[in-house]
Amino acid sequence: MFILIAQILVSIILIVLVILQAKGGGLSGVFGGSTNYHAKRGVEKTLFYATIVTSVLFVALAIANAI
Repeated sequence: MFILIAQILVSIILIVLVILQAKGGGLSGVFGGSTNYHAKRGVEKTLFYATIVTSVLFVALAIANAI
């Protein structure tokens, strides 16, 4: 039961983190739509790393919930 509640909370946090990230080119850079390199700094960098950590935690909780 604890894992399920934790997974729900982590998923809500993950959704908020993704929404808060700055809008960028997305996949257009892969297809040649953008040639500019933009380094992440400050809050944007913190949100980026927090999103990665939260998504890894979400996957770990999903695997733990399936076991």
